[in-house]
Amino acid sequence: MPHILIVEDEAAIADTLVYALQAEGFTTTWLQLAEAALELQQRSPADLLILDVGLPDISGFEACRRLRRFSEVPVIFLTARDAEIDRVVGLEIGADDYVIKPFSPREVAARVRAILKRLLPRTEAAATAMQSGPFQLDAERVRIDYHGQPLSLTRHEFRLLQTLLGQPERVFSREQLLDALGVAAESGYERNIDSHIKSLRAKLRQVAADTEAIQTHRGLGYSLRLV
Repeated sequence: MPHILIVEDEAAIADTLVYALQAEGFTTTWLQLAEAALELQQRSPADLLILDVGLPDISGFEACRRLRRFSEVPVIFLTARDAEIDRVVGLEIGADDYVIKPFSPREVAARVRAILKRLLPRTEAAATAMQSGPFQLDAERVRIDYHGQPLSLTRHEFRLLQTLLGQPERVFSREQLLDALGVAAESGYERNIDSHIKSLRAKLRQVAADTEAIQTHRGLGYSLRLV
């Protein structure tokens, strides 16, 4: 039974989320402060965090940045701000979804279920190590080696490269890569795939400067060439 950690300082909002999530069969923990949530996540990790942006101690954005230093747990941001830049920033620092207040608690519960459902098949299917050209994938250890050297990857970078490695030479659209990340296409995150690809390329070039493993197909997407 997945465990959801809710970090929200408004009791009325938290109560509606707890009710909706428990009705869907999730277990929940509610905390009002980000510092306490980060400490708890280190001691007893939840399966997904619902994180308010405007918390009393530190912002949800800062909490997510610190969270990503030790955990790749999925995160859904809650915010009263509707600016596109806020959504982009939240997703760029590692969130999986972004919900604007006021919202339907049932919709949030549905988004939680969708994110966890997307993650589960990939986790179960990728249980063994795989050698593909110069790449060595160990999904259980969340590790990819390139020409014998381990790559230091973020969660999103790992999933993108894992997806490309699954079908070398296949052209994946941005929408398909979003699905691999467990991010809804309507979240406005499509163009941020380009940023992750740029970062991945830089890390691959640090190992093999004269090769270009990730290929761009203009207007179509990206593919992986085993070089």
